[in-house]
Amino acid sequence: MKICVAGKGGVGKTLVAGTLARLYARDGFEVLAVDADPNPNLAVSIGIPASDAFKITPLLRDSRLIEERTGTAPGSGWGVIFNIAPDVRDIVDRFSIKGPDGVKLLVVGSIDYGGAGCFCPETAFLKTLLAYIVARRREVVLVDLQAGPEPFGRGVAKHVDVVVVVTDQSLKSINTAERVFRLSKDLNVKGITAIINKVTNPSEAPIATLEEIGFEVLGIIPFDELIVEADEKGWALIDYRAESKALEALRKIYSRLSAI
Repeated sequence: MKICVAGKGGVGKTLVAGTLARLYARDGFEVLAVDADPNPNLAVSIGIPASDAFKITPLLRDSRLIEERTGTAPGSGWGVIFNIAPDVRDIVDRFSIKGPDGVKLLVVGSIDYGGAGCFCPETAFLKTLLAYIVARRREVVLVDLQAGPEPFGRGVAKHVDVVVVVTDQSLKSINTAERVFRLSKDLNVKGITAIINKVTNPSEAPIATLEEIGFEVLGIIPFDELIVEADEKGWALIDYRAESKALEALRKIYSRLSAI
């Protein structure tokens, strides 16, 4: 199973990606979690201590690695020639780190500067790496994507089995979810699903709206102060408090996702 987790910034996609990775691992699967967000926080959500997580350098910030694999240094400007299909076969084994329950974490990062929409050495490296991971790696793969629909416009989510779009009840978040849905359809993703997070009143959750767009809604996650507490203390939710209502909801969502 290859899964991309997407959504508007601040909706909780990293929480979802990290918790699902741990749940798959606890069920005996080999799991590779990939942090492809320019503000990488997946390590903490998986359960790697914050003191260690914040020392990890994303691969896309390793200019020597990008130049080694593409033949061109990042930021070289327009008109340069570079390898659009760099060799990435050894990247996971060389750069992933082991987290709780045996989850492997690869912190890739993303492209977060002006002109990010262009096809540059970093984009070539990112697209090739994610395509290789999705097509060739045999683990369960969970990719925490950059917030918003931009990764889908660059095609980096192509060939995944399932896109999980995390949204809250805000109009902006739902609009982002709809854009991700359309782009996922363009990439021929078979499973396009949604999770509604931070729900204070289940009767007001926009399930019908998301289903009209075309999503399969996997479930809702209630607003939970324990998530805030865990974040403040640098804990993964799954390791913090077993009575968390959000964690209970994520376990149910995991069961539905596993059945797809």
